[in-house]
Amino acid sequence: MFRGLVGIFLVILGVLVPSGSIFAAAGPWWSTDHGAVRLIAESNAVGSAAKLHLGLHFKMKPGWKIYWRSPGDAGFPPRPSWKGSQNLADIKVDWPAPTRFSVLGLETLGYKKEVVLPLTVRPFETGKAVNIKATVPYLTCEEICVPYEAKLTLALPAGSESSSTEGYLINKYVSAVPKKVTGTAGKISSVSVVGPAGKQTLQVTAAVSGKPDLLIEGPRGFRFSKAKLVARDDDGKAVFAALVSPPIRSVKAGKPLDLAGKDIVLTLLGDAKGAVELKTRPTARVVIQTAPPVSMGAFLSILAFAVLGGLILNLMPCVLPVLSLKMLSVIGLGGEDPRVVRKGFLASAAGILVSFLILGSAAVILKATGQATGWGTQFQQPVFLTVMAVVVALFAANLWGMFEIRLPSFVSDRAATAGQGNPGAGQGMAGHFATGAFAALLATPCSAPFLGTAVGFALARGAFEIYAIFTALGLGLALPYLLVAAFPALANRFPKPGQWMVTLRKTLAFALVATAAWLLIVLDTQIGRSAAMATAVLLIAMVAVIAFHHRASERQRKFVMSGPVIVGLLAILVPPQLGQTNVKSVTASAGYWQKFDPAAISGHVAAGKTVFVDVTADWCVTCKVNKALVLDTDAISKRLKQKNVVAMRADWTRPDPQITGFLQRFMRYGIPFNVVFGPQARQGIVLTELLRRDAVISALNGAQEERALAGK
Repeated sequence: MFRGLVGIFLVILGVLVPSGSIFAAAGPWWSTDHGAVRLIAESNAVGSAAKLHLGLHFKMKPGWKIYWRSPGDAGFPPRPSWKGSQNLADIKVDWPAPTRFSVLGLETLGYKKEVVLPLTVRPFETGKAVNIKATVPYLTCEEICVPYEAKLTLALPAGSESSSTEGYLINKYVSAVPKKVTGTAGKISSVSVVGPAGKQTLQVTAAVSGKPDLLIEGPRGFRFSKAKLVARDDDGKAVFAALVSPPIRSVKAGKPLDLAGKDIVLTLLGDAKGAVELKTRPTARVVIQTAPPVSMGAFLSILAFAVLGGLILNLMPCVLPVLSLKMLSVIGLGGEDPRVVRKGFLASAAGILVSFLILGSAAVILKATGQATGWGTQFQQPVFLTVMAVVVALFAANLWGMFEIRLPSFVSDRAATAGQGNPGAGQGMAGHFATGAFAALLATPCSAPFLGTAVGFALARGAFEIYAIFTALGLGLALPYLLVAAFPALANRFPKPGQWMVTLRKTLAFALVATAAWLLIVLDTQIGRSAAMATAVLLIAMVAVIAFHHRASERQRKFVMSGPVIVGLLAILVPPQLGQTNVKSVTASAGYWQKFDPAAISGHVAAGKTVFVDVTADWCVTCKVNKALVLDTDAISKRLKQKNVVAMRADWTRPDPQITGFLQRFMRYGIPFNVVFGPQARQGIVLTELLRRDAVISALNGAQEERALAGK
């Protein structure tokens, strides 16, 4: 009886439903311990359509993921092979918008829980059955990664089309596939690369709201850092920046490939109107700050500002470490012939001017190659810090009397033979020149009044203006030396050198030791404790070898003195190799300081809040003075802690294109830099380099809404 009923049911079902169509819309699951995968179709039969819509359906267990077509820093995506399929001319895979995963410094892209990769199938013969066989290697990961190779099948019979229960699932993920756009007239308005090959940054401007994310796919071998939202332009468009790591053209040539003009694919996510995908070729662009032309009178005024800023730089805390060298320059020449005094101070002034011309040349070269430049940015480079630490240690050893700077025998120098017991006389013109050059280099972490205006003017223009302004800055810093050179009698007001000066030299040497310690602290911030400790050990070893040479015989002394040269080179070259790239800054900040986020400033201002931005660095001495005397005082701290105030601190200890771009918006190229935004100051109120408490309070009040002020 029961078998008869089943037979009748199957006969009726065979009449009502075409053969093979019951399970045709979904192939069998291929299951693992971490998920499953199958093929599904939008229709139960092929119908008469020239294209069929299928899907590669993944389900992952909680915590497990698979990868997008460009997985990022690790992983690989599903790569299906359709070998063995019947009546299959072509099949195209689409990729829904992925999710970004940031784990242990690695950036990857993929899917969790469930995803369908839409498939567009074109059969050889329309209307005939399609049998699909797929081999799908893929990687699924949680804390560990497990590779799999799925074997899938799906048979679609001939017959009229009818919607399947899996069709809605396929359409759901089809709608999540980024819309392909052409040209740069839509959401993505500009795509360019800045800088020479090997040191390029990809910059993309896009009209997007919310919390956008930009995915970048380039030619084979090219790698891109996570695109950062660095700013919004005047039209409110988002500006993204990503560092480019290109492949080498050839091992022999050693030249990196240029990204400009090569095909890249950009996928813009996070916009309320949906994701978009653009295939384009970035153009090369050199960032040149455009500035309006100025009259000759205005240019001369800027030159005067530069001279005044350089002169004031003598009083800034950055040059205090070389105060000992300045004092000894004066005292050491006390009682000398006026001609010797004049030559010594002219040599120091020449050292200052040459250093500033070198800094100006570096700025011209960096601008010509599209690189960021600024006042004091050499202190962002670990090699520069180690070189300066070695030089400071040598100066300190010299002041302690461990060795004297001697001139070659063919150079005539009266100071080298003047008066026994004169520890300053042996310095010679080379020593005076080195003192001036050293003072100029150590002055660059500071920003004096008028200096920021002059440097900003220079770096926003061409080579002529840069050289003119930097020469004027050097002239200003050298004015005290030139004054003594013009009136040598000023040096004779000090008592003649004697035993008291030996004691003074040893005492002042500790100022240089403190400078070396400060440089090591900055190095610690930049590339880590191990590199800084290695530098400290090598510096101590270098000074110890110098001290030991007095005990060596005359025959051994030349061999012994080669030791400091070797150890000094090791101190310069070895520590940067031990450095880490993910060292966190040790810049002390109170709990109310937030991480610098320029993209969030406009949102805070729109909410009626005031935003105070402090751009600082561990190598910026003026920044530390501002913190101690103004920003960390009770009056200012209390104001910055208010609910309607957002305090942001940007740490420029290491190079950061986001901070560099923010500074250049205000035509600034040095720090400290402080600016206040608010409903009444949407473009920002820029404060002077040396902060005053009353000026900070005034700017905060001026940036707030009038109704907020009235309610206080």
